Amino acid sequence: MSNEILQLNPKALWKNFHSLTRIPRPSKIEDQIREFIFNFGKNLGLETIQDEVGNVIIRKPATPGMENRKGVVLQGHLDMVPQKNSDKVHDFGKDPIETIIDGEWVRANGTTLGADNGMGVAAAMAVLESKEMVHGPIEALFTSDEETGMTGANGLKPGILKGDILINMDSEDEGELYIGCAGGTNGSITFSYKEEILTGDYAGYKINVTGLKGGHSGVDIHLGRGNANKIMNRVLFHGFKDHGLQVASIDGGSLRNAIPRESFAHVAIPSGQVKAFLECLAKLTGDIKNELSAVEPTLKIEAAVAEVPASVINAGVLLNCMNAICACPNGVMRMSNEMIGLVETSNNLAIVKAEKGAIKIMNLLRSSVDSAKDDLQQMIQSVFDLAGAESVFDGSYPGWKPNPDSPILKTMQDIYNKKYGNIPEIKAIHAGLECGILGGAYPNWDMISFGPTIRFPHSPDEKVNIATVQKFYDFLVETLKNIPVK
Repeated sequence: MSNEILQLNPKALWKNFHSLTRIPRPSKIEDQIREFIFNFGKNLGLETIQDEVGNVIIRKPATPGMENRKGVVLQGHLDMVPQKNSDKVHDFGKDPIETIIDGEWVRANGTTLGADNGMGVAAAMAVLESKEMVHGPIEALFTSDEETGMTGANGLKPGILKGDILINMDSEDEGELYIGCAGGTNGSITFSYKEEILTGDYAGYKINVTGLKGGHSGVDIHLGRGNANKIMNRVLFHGFKDHGLQVASIDGGSLRNAIPRESFAHVAIPSGQVKAFLECLAKLTGDIKNELSAVEPTLKIEAAVAEVPASVINAGVLLNCMNAICACPNGVMRMSNEMIGLVETSNNLAIVKAEKGAIKIMNLLRSSVDSAKDDLQQMIQSVFDLAGAESVFDGSYPGWKPNPDSPILKTMQDIYNKKYGNIPEIKAIHAGLECGILGGAYPNWDMISFGPTIRFPHSPDEKVNIATVQKFYDFLVETLKNIPVK
């Protein structure tokens, strides 16, 4: 376990990825990984700088005879999504990731692996330290806080980088070249409420929704997986309307960009309604599990006896909130007209937390069409405005418009065809690659994204296919060798 990956090929990449698994790097907790990468560049004797938003840039001169090639910016993000199974004891702020070789895949032990985007970062590190590789001028851009705000990409200043081509290594299907991505917006909703002292004869229960797969709120949103917040709201709504259930607290989901896997609620049920509620819950659980049986075979909805809460959410506010969550769009809204199989617009109802006088609801809206994203925002805002909540939409970032005439695309298609005997698929992705933002600061860049095959990022099921890591790296090496002249 953990160090077995050092025996995998290409050894240079896996060695660096192993180093990344030893260093805490959840979003917003990136000081250690930033220092590590900065020292990595300095120890190689390369020009290394850190900008004011935490991006690290390392420059490597061209190998002899390649000085006339276009400059390449190799880009990956330093942070990872910290998700773990509920029964896993792990502190992402200090504990290393435990890696496991599982057949053809590498995964982690009950946590996210960090292959997103550790594979891209490790590949760039291998290029920087290589003494045999042939390439033109290289700049490695390691951005900060991609997963929760794209802080590094948004804060990158024009003029710092000198390259002509951006190669983003944050895609997740080997054999595919990405030339476009979705933009996004954060939606934050707040219901304020007064806590009411619970009077009368009540029984306390803890309702748990667990066992869902979760996943990336962009690339996995079309899979039809269960949303723990939607499921919990359905349970609470039935209990409230039919059995007098009252809610003291809710804790559902943890990250905007992860499909929520779990939700927990502390509730009070009139003692005379407990039997009827539990019978209703059993039937509702059966219905929901039947609806999701093909995609969520391990879903659990359970009610456990707990202390009777001293206070609960005001019933009027609770009803408004449950109505709004019921009506709030979630999942795929529209598929792309231009690219078959690509999601155009979606929403992830990511977080619902209720405690201490506030119900906070977090959404992540995505679309490759800005006007469709704006329309979805208005739809969601209208639902919650009618329910009496306060809505704030911020952190908007642009999509990346595909350029099918991209010169680097043509170069990489030809290289892949010569090397592997087939032409890679050309794709766009329903996720927020940093290319859209970076291209705004550097409009001259010719941009492309690719990577090894990664499955279920942003969830504890995340895994990377071993064979595709080798192909990804070999393809990168050959591409750098064949970058066009200026």
